[in-house]
Parts: sequence; C-alpha cells; structure tokens
Amino acid sequence: MLIELTEDTLQDLISKNEKVVVQFSASWCGNCRIMKPKFKKLATENEAITFALVDAENFPESRKLANVSNLPTFATFVNGKLVNETQTNKQEVLIDLVKEII
Repeated sequence: MLIELTEDTLQDLISKNEKVVVQFSASWCGNCRIMKPKFKKLATENEAITFALVDAENFPESRKLANVSNLPTFATFVNGKLVNETQTNKQEVLIDLVKEII
C-alpha cells in the first residue's frame, strides 16, 4: 500500500501499521523525483508493508521522526520504532533497506 501524506500525520501512520517505509522528499529535489517511481514500484511488490511519501518541507513533525537532514531520505519503521534510515539516489540501496524489514 502506498500513501502520500497530505497532513503532518506520519506518527499516526507508523503507530497503526506494523511495517512502514517512508520516502522524505521535496518538490524541488531532482533525486527525489528520480527515486519516486522506484519507490512506488517497491510498494506494489511488497504488499505487506505500508509505503509513505512525505513532503519533508511541509511536514516538519514527520521529518523529525527520522532525523532528516538530506533528501531524499528513506526510513523504515517496525512496530512504531525507527529501524534504519539512509539518504540515497540508488535503487539497490533502497531495495536493501526494504529487505531488512521483510
């Protein structure tokens, strides 16, 4: 399942779903735009995991949950807790991050 947050409610989403993978991005970020379709494809291939797209500029409370300092940042959460986070524009790194929580 893929959810694009329209409000700063990532904490709520994380608490209601066992496994969550988040892409933090911004509209001006070229690497974010490159990674978005790859992120969406992973969401269709991993139906037991909730995938969320978060605008890091507009949702500061959500951004704090993964200590986002660079974009794009990808973060995994299991049972409400941050498991891992990375900044990357490489699909292989993103795939490895998802595999950690499968």
